[in-house]
Amino acid sequence: MVAFKGVCTKPFWRAVSAEFLATLIFVLLSLGSTISWPASEGSASPVNLVLISLCFGLSIATMVQCFGHISGGHLNPAVTVAMVVTRKLSLAKATFYLSAQCLGAIAGAGILYLVTPSSVRGDVLGVNSNITVGHALVVETVITFELIFTVFATCDPKRTDQNGSAGLAIGLSVAIGHFFAVPYTGASMNPARSFGPAVITNSWDNHWVRSVHLCHHLSQSKIDVSHTDTNGDGQYETALIQPGC
Repeated sequence: MVAFKGVCTKPFWRAVSAEFLATLIFVLLSLGSTISWPASEGSASPVNLVLISLCFGLSIATMVQCFGHISGGHLNPAVTVAMVVTRKLSLAKATFYLSAQCLGAIAGAGILYLVTPSSVRGDVLGVNSNITVGHALVVETVITFELIFTVFATCDPKRTDQNGSAGLAIGLSVAIGHFFAVPYTGASMNPARSFGPAVITNSWDNHWVRSVHLCHHLSQSKIDVSHTDTNGDGQYETALIQPGC
């Protein structure tokens, strides 16, 4: 089948493995920053918004820099879906990417769960009780769109006015989204990042808020991004997010 052309190749499975490993590391490191460790016996240090935002943003920037040349450095189902919508990645290949991202997120959340004392695990999935679910959906839609727009704008092959790091720009967009949205929804921006801990903790309250908005705003993406024949025979191509794209 044409849809599965290039799937049975070594470069493709390296890319899928890279998505799994990159998402695992990202979820483990970034969610670890949300844990409120005791400052002293009997008291807990408050969760630091700046710490969380920078950890999420810098983790993404680092993983994109490390794995972008292998898999494109998606690390996020929202990004992968955007590549499918803009016909830069086949649906069949995207299915493997999405599976790898979700499994990586589960593994990362599982490792964090195992190494963290139960007394400080807390809740990394909560929506602020003072806002409605509808408002939370709007917030998640806005910040996820901001991320996707940054990805596409940064990696637009028609641009000749930039020489900086695409990974850093994308990481900063994640940090900005967290600065804004953490007080509202916890700032998912990434369905896999929420899916992993939801599976591990069996906590599904308002989980749909972090996923249901993708199809609408991603379908509006029209900016072209580059794709690469990674094995030299035209059989495998994936949309890349990497420095110099």
